[in-house]
Amino acid sequence: MKNLLTLSLILVSGGPPARAADLPDPAGLTSRAVERRAVEAANWGIPVVNFDRMFQAFKEKGGDFNQIVYWSGLFDWKNQTLTPNPDTIYFKPFYDTKEVGPVVVEIPPAGDNGSITGTLMDVWQAALEDVGPAGVDKGAGGKYLVLPPGYSQTPPEGYIVLPSSTYEGFGLLRSTIKGSGPDAVKRAVDYGLKIRLYPLSQASNPPATRFVDVLGELFDSTIRYDLSFFQSLDRVVQYEPWLPRDKVMVDMLKTIGIEKGKAFKPDEAMRAALEAAVKEARDWFDLRYETSFEPYFSDAHWALPASPELLKAASTFYETPDSYPVDARGVTDYWAFSTVKHLGEGQFYLMATKDRDGAPLDGGLTYKLTVPAHPPVSQYWSAVVYDRATHALIRDVASPSKSSQTPGLRANSNGSVDLYFGPEAPSGKEPNWTPTKPGGRFEVLFRLYGPQKPLIDKSWVLPDLEKTR
Repeated sequence: MKNLLTLSLILVSGGPPARAADLPDPAGLTSRAVERRAVEAANWGIPVVNFDRMFQAFKEKGGDFNQIVYWSGLFDWKNQTLTPNPDTIYFKPFYDTKEVGPVVVEIPPAGDNGSITGTLMDVWQAALEDVGPAGVDKGAGGKYLVLPPGYSQTPPEGYIVLPSSTYEGFGLLRSTIKGSGPDAVKRAVDYGLKIRLYPLSQASNPPATRFVDVLGELFDSTIRYDLSFFQSLDRVVQYEPWLPRDKVMVDMLKTIGIEKGKAFKPDEAMRAALEAAVKEARDWFDLRYETSFEPYFSDAHWALPASPELLKAASTFYETPDSYPVDARGVTDYWAFSTVKHLGEGQFYLMATKDRDGAPLDGGLTYKLTVPAHPPVSQYWSAVVYDRATHALIRDVASPSKSSQTPGLRANSNGSVDLYFGPEAPSGKEPNWTPTKPGGRFEVLFRLYGPQKPLIDKSWVLPDLEKTR
């Protein structure tokens, strides 16, 4: 009878009673859930972590919100932001509307003395609007008014109004250098110092804008793939409102210890799981970075460093009726910062990580890049070398770039320019040489400012880098 009863229980339950060894391990399940959700949180949250790293670097230099960090000359490797351009003058206003209300960013009119190219963004690095000749003011200059979330008052007339869904944000503004040499650089700096940043409440008598010059100082905002990644994410989550599109992340973040109104205090086990997850997330970013970009030209490896899906959504805060490209956005903010509202109007970017033979660019080898004559730009072009591992300028290396405005750059008789990249300058080619470092890989970002039709219709083609030795 006892055996029959046992058999009946087995049949009803679908199998014999579970032994202790067969039961799930609660600690193991929890750890794996934390790691899974932490990887997704990193993929989703890297834009605000990227933003926070820049702001924290600014704070380390004595800056704060509603102030502007800038470089008062052409910087070197000590600017450790992601893929910066050493051939222009950067001004980066950081603003926060939570306490002061709407904030005004004044862009001076373009003219013989200078012009601004750039974008104002929210904390997610989603473009609110482009400024300057390629932006909404079309070079006439203007007062851009950033509104806080839920702002219901009627803005005053005379402003270019930018409603924002977040309190914090920043601008990436480039003061264009016209010509070459120290005098041209100084003119661009002086022109950029005409930018103004102040609360709308003080518009009748605006206070002096505070500028913080970091030229020559180490300004390291590269993303750290350790616990600090989630500390940055927590800071922004605590401060900013939830956007409806992101509500799915509320429970995901609770799993990893990030919850509005509660302190982020991971214990030792949680910390280990988070640090393992963020390293895996970095590996995932890196894999997709190498495999998701399609060549721009049919016979060269240069690629637009963003997916078509992201390009489509860049002007609509990463959203379309049928998409929200979190994966593509994550990869982009892994190697760069800033989103352009109207891509291809003010600037155009091409990235190379491989040579003509499809091999990774090696810092111990020497390469040549021939820039064909008549580059399709109304302003200038530049070719900048970055450390492939960090996507920042290679540390301790001088002269990280060459541009059409580089003093002493030598052109060929037909108007083309041969650029050289390697640990040592080829004999007689020093003016056209950009150094690299043995023992690591590098990448080259080719920028075209004021792109013209031959680039868009691809009648002008940039060839691959060729290994010379």
